[in-house]
Amino acid sequence: MNEVRAITIFVRAAALGSLRKAAVDQGISPQAASHAVMQLEKELGVRLFHRTTRKLSLTEEGQGLLDSVRPALAILSSALDDARRSKDAIAGPLRVSAPSAFSRTVLWPYFLEFAELHPNVQLDVQFDDHFTDLVSDRADVGFRGGSPPSGGTIARRLLPIQLIVCASPAYIERYGAPRTIDELDGHRCTGYRRANTGKQSPWEFLIDDEIVYRDVAASVCVNDTDAETQAVLAGLAIGQLGSFSATLPIKRGELVPLLVRHVTQREAIYVYYRHRTEQPLRVRAFIDFMVERLAGNRNFYLEPSELRAAR
Repeated sequence: MNEVRAITIFVRAAALGSLRKAAVDQGISPQAASHAVMQLEKELGVRLFHRTTRKLSLTEEGQGLLDSVRPALAILSSALDDARRSKDAIAGPLRVSAPSAFSRTVLWPYFLEFAELHPNVQLDVQFDDHFTDLVSDRADVGFRGGSPPSGGTIARRLLPIQLIVCASPAYIERYGAPRTIDELDGHRCTGYRRANTGKQSPWEFLIDDEIVYRDVAASVCVNDTDAETQAVLAGLAIGQLGSFSATLPIKRGELVPLLVRHVTQREAIYVYYRHRTEQPLRVRAFIDFMVERLAGNRNFYLEPSELRAAR
């Protein structure tokens, strides 16, 4: 027995003085309404109504139950109304998961802009380089760099990730620039240690339409992409940086791209989420906002013509 449903029918029948009217009010048949009330009486072990062919009136037990459940039903009705309104209001909690690898450079400024536009949204951001399962981690939206996530989520590609070897003008002036991949062995280079494995990532190069991986000895090794970028900007070493970190410094002349014919572009940045029909408006608005700000944003990757010009 659906007790909430039965109690609702009971309350409406008491208010309207008729099981038939209560049935019409609830959009069910009179037989279903009568059966629900009878099941409720059987469950409670008391009669709730005095029934005659012309009149329906509450017993003493029925009146006591009515007085007890009315406040609870009012609270339940209010809660349901609040839930319906939340689906149509840009307000409430919004839990987002994103990797620290590119969040400060790419995502965080837009998170702050969204929060300023919608002050009634309580933004809860978890920076984690491990893949987030939206259901088990109770996140509304996730961001990921690499291949598109699977497992029942919808993923939208936002930006390509290019791996670009670069150095500062000061480094090149002091040590020169490598003209081939092999010449990197004679240079100071940075390394990136993956947070999820603890291993240093090999550098990768496009050679004759194939991706080739090369272990590069690191003079400076970190597990933070922003710190690696700062080391390259400071002229300490050559680095292979993600385009999300390197593009703006390259366009400002703070970094010089090297070995550009070997730039790889096999991965991307994605936003992923559950089916949109399940989402309140605040989640849909956030996804649309981030897609509008990031999809194809030229501040975070170089066009082929820009790479060719750098050769």
